[in-house]
Amino acid sequence: MEQKKDALLKIQNLSVSFRRYNHGLEQENLQVVSDLDLTVYPGEIVAIAGSSGSGKSILASAILGILPNNAKVDGNLYFKGETLTPQLQQQLRGTKIALVPQSIAFLDPLMKIGKQVDGHRRPKPVQTRKALFARFGLPQEIQYLYPFQLSGGMARRVLVSTALISDAELILADEPTPGMSLDQALEALQMFREIADQGKGVVLITHDLDLAFEFADRVAVFYAGTTVETAPASDFKKGPDALRHPYSKALWHALPQNGFHPIEGFQPYAGNLPPACLFAPRCPYATEKCRTQAPLLREVRGGEVRCYYGA
Repeated sequence: MEQKKDALLKIQNLSVSFRRYNHGLEQENLQVVSDLDLTVYPGEIVAIAGSSGSGKSILASAILGILPNNAKVDGNLYFKGETLTPQLQQQLRGTKIALVPQSIAFLDPLMKIGKQVDGHRRPKPVQTRKALFARFGLPQEIQYLYPFQLSGGMARRVLVSTALISDAELILADEPTPGMSLDQALEALQMFREIADQGKGVVLITHDLDLAFEFADRVAVFYAGTTVETAPASDFKKGPDALRHPYSKALWHALPQNGFHPIEGFQPYAGNLPPACLFAPRCPYATEKCRTQAPLLREVRGGEVRCYYGA
């Protein structure tokens, strides 16, 4: 399939494995992401939903080219129609593609906050930083402080500020709101929305699905390292009948306001994946075909689903 020229980011059949030692000096490849697909267009927020270990953060690292040396990446990654080679990833990282990392440990412990937010490649006017701090309820004086002098919530808002102040065309926000109050989280997501409305793209990795549904244009559902469904965010508001994949429906039912009904079983471990459909062991509709032949991602009702029977 040829990549769409108007896509800001396009990922096709992405697989990521890690070389590791097993018993003694034996080595093995641990496959953590398999045949993952994702497309982001200018002007939209794509939220990524899924349980821990589904490959969400690894995807962000793969896009930026910051996976550890024992990682092997297969598949096709494109930015504005151009293949994301390691050289291009290094060139775009921090300039055209910005990351809001999940851990506040990404802040440099030896650099004051003001310099970290401004960045050392192309410093921004001071009033831009002031405006960001004001919107996030951060006192201007923290520009003179070091990360260890901030609370966890303040450090999280600083991390978001470092991405929003850049000229990036694509922002990868990996769990940007934990530690924030509801008002602060809403403000952060509203700022992402404003950036997207200016023609940029945002990948929002989050466990806070309720907020994601309100601000995202589309939602990509990950399970065991692959994409099982991509749907308009409005479908998640309509309810399970509007969704396509059994796991997406299960996510909807598991939300507190929908009864908090979990399904039986667990997401499979990366070292012991089912041979075909990764969700088949937990799926109430699985057939012999699901257990022996891996389904491909296909278009259904304005979305995409990796399921033989999703409709």
